[in-house]
Amino acid sequence: MELGNNGTSGSNRVCMSVDSSSETQFSEEIPAALAGQRLDRVVAMIGDISRTHASELIGDSEVAVNGSFVTKSSHRLEENDEVTFVVVSKTELPEAEPSIEISIVYEDVDFVIVNKQPGQVVHPGAGNNSGTIVNGLLARYPEIATVGQVARPGVVHRLDKETTGLFVVARTQRAYDSLTDQLRRRTVSRIYTTLVEQPMSHSKGKVDAPIGRSSKDPTKQSLMADGKLAVTHYSVERNFDSYALVTCKLETGRTHQIRVHMSSIGHPVYGDRKYNATTELADGAIFLHARELSFNHPSDGSVQSFSAELPENLSAVLESLS
Repeated sequence: MELGNNGTSGSNRVCMSVDSSSETQFSEEIPAALAGQRLDRVVAMIGDISRTHASELIGDSEVAVNGSFVTKSSHRLEENDEVTFVVVSKTELPEAEPSIEISIVYEDVDFVIVNKQPGQVVHPGAGNNSGTIVNGLLARYPEIATVGQVARPGVVHRLDKETTGLFVVARTQRAYDSLTDQLRRRTVSRIYTTLVEQPMSHSKGKVDAPIGRSSKDPTKQSLMADGKLAVTHYSVERNFDSYALVTCKLETGRTHQIRVHMSSIGHPVYGDRKYNATTELADGAIFLHARELSFNHPSDGSVQSFSAELPENLSAVLESLS
């Protein structure tokens, strides 16, 4: 069902005074791809902060290049420069926005299952301070304000903006702890449907390759020997002339995992230009849908299973191929 109301986002916002502070240290070696770039732009990319915030850090002598503080935002970096800085952020609870429409698959006293629609953002971040699913959830389930992390209250795991489908939000801290522990122990089942470029010769397989942040582009992930363990199982549902409809099951859940893994074996996700796809979908969408989610209930341990059909934009792509 669709949840929402007719109020405007301005008049219906509710602000809660929950906040916390965190400190993150960054130390990055500049790859060839970023040589010649302005210091403020690179600091903003690495730290996932605004250019304004980056400029303030630089002006306050908080950013070092090769061990020496630089105070000019326009400073041009060279390949192999070492950039070091610390970001201290005071994280405030996102505002509650009753006008945000959310597709709810299931809810009980412990958790909520959300079916994320195309283009929706799960929680506030750089460039998305409002209008996210979390903003809407806080209006309907205010109790999640004290659950999990302040910036993403209740969110047990998230989906990329470009991805659609199911994810779970905890309504109590006990449920949050249980669900995050299940994720850690890899007992949560997450199954995706994706359309990839080029038919696949093998009916099923596994990609077992560690993933970490790309040294060439901080906004991307890539395979790397010293990255985090990442395992994706896949099976082919149907081959088309130039594409393959594939089911992917996550054993781990790294950022952009399916996108990186499928691209690494020569089958980028349809529409995923970030990871070498030649195809394109409207509004930057990609053909990746979290269709099935199952886990043990935090209260009684019973198996909970949920599914979601493909959204209209992805169904239309399949129809055009058929």
